[in-house]
Amino acid sequence: MARTHLVWDWNGTLLDDLSLVVSSTNHTFKAVGGRNVDADEHRQRFRRPVAEFYAEILERAVDAAEFEELDRIFHEAYRVGLTTTSLAADAEAAIRAWPGSQSLLSMWFHDELVPAVRTYGLAGMFARIDGRPTEVDGGLKAGHLARHLAELGVPGDQVVLIGDSLDDAEAAESVGGASVLYTGGFTDPVRLRASGRPVADTLVDAVRLAKAL
Repeated sequence: MARTHLVWDWNGTLLDDLSLVVSSTNHTFKAVGGRNVDADEHRQRFRRPVAEFYAEILERAVDAAEFEELDRIFHEAYRVGLTTTSLAADAEAAIRAWPGSQSLLSMWFHDELVPAVRTYGLAGMFARIDGRPTEVDGGLKAGHLARHLAELGVPGDQVVLIGDSLDDAEAAESVGGASVLYTGGFTDPVRLRASGRPVADTLVDAVRLAKAL
């Protein structure tokens, strides 16, 4: 039986913000004497929990207190560039191509995510929008997804999540859902394909694959 509900990821999926994330990450590393990464290295190494990614690049441990400060620096830089960041080219077409219900789940701040969705012309397209519930959260998405679906009243086995990271796929699987991974985001396409999950190079194609699951 086909799955009926689609959950979208925001950053790196519907929002075309890879270059902004890389520049904000480098701004963060510079603040603590770290080196720069380019987009290819970022896509090869980025993972959640984000503190582990930071520790790998900085080549030292990052404790909770330092991660909180690094997270603050990152988001201050990210907000500056967000005003000139666009949706993925086929984001709206992909959203309109899904025949069932759909929602948006992001690790971006909830109070900023909701007005951003309106700004990008997507108001009214989602049954529910949820961003990160706490000020500091670089952890896994699984718990957020479980709460999101509970609020919607949607069983996990009816869900497909379209996202750009292995964490997105693992979150979907943790609730009995499926996923389609998008190569245009924060993760190297080779890593995505090596995971064995369905992978798409465009969001419209991701929806096509999702319909078949």
